[in-house]
Amino acid sequence: MFGAFRRYFSTDLAIDLGTANTLIFARDKGIVLDEPSVVAIRHEGGTHGRKVIQAVGREAKAMLGKVPGNIEAIRPMKDGVIADFLITEQMIKQFIKMVHPRTLLSPSPRIIICVPCGSTQVERRAIKDAAIKAGATQVELIEEPMAAGIGAGLPVSEASGSMVVDIGGGTTEVGVISLGGMVYKGSVRVGGDKFDESIINYIRRNYGMMIGEPTAELIKKSIGSAFPGSEVKEIEVKGRNLSEGVPRSFTISSNEVLEALTEPLNQIVSAVKNALEQTPPELGADIADRGMMLTGGGALLRDLDRLLAEETGLPVLVAEEPLTCVVRGCGIALDTLDRKGVTIFTSE
Repeated sequence: MFGAFRRYFSTDLAIDLGTANTLIFARDKGIVLDEPSVVAIRHEGGTHGRKVIQAVGREAKAMLGKVPGNIEAIRPMKDGVIADFLITEQMIKQFIKMVHPRTLLSPSPRIIICVPCGSTQVERRAIKDAAIKAGATQVELIEEPMAAGIGAGLPVSEASGSMVVDIGGGTTEVGVISLGGMVYKGSVRVGGDKFDESIINYIRRNYGMMIGEPTAELIKKSIGSAFPGSEVKEIEVKGRNLSEGVPRSFTISSNEVLEALTEPLNQIVSAVKNALEQTPPELGADIADRGMMLTGGGALLRDLDRLLAEETGLPVLVAEEPLTCVVRGCGIALDTLDRKGVTIFTSE
């Protein structure tokens, strides 16, 4: 009875619990939160003492690589799934508090969360349990390609094939959707984080310099490319010289970044080709006409659509707002919570 009373004052939420960013969509309000999936923890009384949440989101991300010994800035999500259950639970709780107006009663919303289609039953159960412990009364899971397709405006309920490639921070999800269901789904643990890691390793190998994740992300966003271009761009960045142990500046070009990104890009191309090979011929003909839709933050990498078009020979479109496609799709799915017999949600 008391739980139902609390839920009356809570807003239904859709959460894109991503490796890099967490977005929350509130019913009738739209996207109300877009924060990095980072938590800063302060250790009180040594490493085995009490742990206190110091900051979450942007404030915590600004601390990455800059914290003293008693504070730890971590990303509790890895490859689209929970790496640290307790910290993820606290992060979700803090984010829910941010989007709910302050009241005497703690919020108790119904929540839809998207999950990678390659996640195991155990990983899905962990995400569901974390949301329930964070205060949710009901939790439904929806697979990322389905949510991305809905958010990108694809005709997912029609008897025709729609192909979505969602490139997030930790995973790349490939889905072929028809009649409101997933005909093919595949997931590879390659995404924006792997791009950053490849840039860090390339610079260490070729320049003898050590850079952090924020610098690698800056390089990727500024001059990163998935296809050789006529214009070569350069950027000057700072790092630590490994042989001298002191900070130094150096310049890296877009062609070098392309070389660094070759391996993760090849894995994404292979995942797309594998999906096309396993798609039924009739749906394949629809995809050949309409093309595939790119969503997720990775879709913003320059000329990625051109690379996939060259490799597959199919039209490739980038969604209007690729970063928010998944959470907007989850938000549209909120309307199905009160309906029985809906099939877009996945079993845990």
